[in-house]
Amino acid sequence: MVNRRRNGSRANGRSGRGGVQAQQQQQCKRPPVKALREPAIFAKQSGSTSDTPHEKVTLAQARRGTPALRPVRVYADGIFDLFHSGHARALMQAKNLFPNTHLIVGVCSDALTHKYKGYTVMTEDERYEALIHCRYVDEVVRDAPWTLTPDFLKKHRIDFVAHDDIPYTSAGSEDVYKHIKEAGMFVATQRTEGISTSDLITRIVRDYDVYVRRNLQRGYTARELNVGFINEKKYRLQEQVDRMKETVRTVEEKSKHLVHRVEEKSHDLIYKWEEKSREFIGNFLELFGPDKAWHMIQERSGRVLQALSPYQSPSTSPSSSPTRGRSTSPASHWPLLRFRSPPPKGASISSSEGDEGEK
Repeated sequence: MVNRRRNGSRANGRSGRGGVQAQQQQQCKRPPVKALREPAIFAKQSGSTSDTPHEKVTLAQARRGTPALRPVRVYADGIFDLFHSGHARALMQAKNLFPNTHLIVGVCSDALTHKYKGYTVMTEDERYEALIHCRYVDEVVRDAPWTLTPDFLKKHRIDFVAHDDIPYTSAGSEDVYKHIKEAGMFVATQRTEGISTSDLITRIVRDYDVYVRRNLQRGYTARELNVGFINEKKYRLQEQVDRMKETVRTVEEKSKHLVHRVEEKSHDLIYKWEEKSREFIGNFLELFGPDKAWHMIQERSGRVLQALSPYQSPSTSPSSSPTRGRSTSPASHWPLLRFRSPPPKGASISSSEGDEGEK
């Protein structure tokens, strides 16, 4: 019994080590993960050269996940002129459709694009280069067909085709992806609203004069921009006028700022002046107002002067006055002149004698 258990444990250990070794060998066979700094590869004209048998997978199997050595090969095609964020988002969605996805991107040539869609801004080589440097792309097919054929799908071992669900009418067909949808190989992605190659070209055409003036200012010649002599002079003049307007606008802004500062200073000065004037008026009223210090000083000075002034007899009738015959004497006017000038010595004596005589 003991030997059997030992033999069984040895067998289990060998099988366990064998399983680990098999897993390690399987991991070693996995393709190395490419760094983000490495561009995608170009597909060969002969198609996929993988030795791994290509068995068809269903949509449910692809969503559950496939083995590491059998990624789901998803194909997305387009023109990709003026490569923008809308293109990148569509490729990102195609890459993330399944847990293990190998994204193949087909780019149509200039000849095919000019025939079925129109003139492009970027050349086909420029568009190829733009795609291989997109982080979501694993492989790029140059000179891709306009309509996908069974031979093309078989040659590149394509499992599913990713595109937005809007019918694409072209080349005499209501929808070039109709047969792909009927075969159950179509997977829909979402368009990014607000940006497209046509929208970008529309912006450039709408603001054509602005961009011509911009490039003339940057050093491009009129011949390079296909601009005539008269239009060139017009754009140059418009550029000078805009510079003058900008200078005037700058001066206006500075003058407005200066005026605003002067207004603030003037408001501050007026406010301070009002405060000082109120303070001055208050001090003046405290000093010269009724029942104030100056009025009290006036009253006290009047009392002092009244106390120091000579005695004044009450006025009597002319008939009873004993000094009726001396009314023309200068001494009789002394009480009236006491505030004007000091009386003469003689007048003072005569006045006092007269008073004694009256007494």
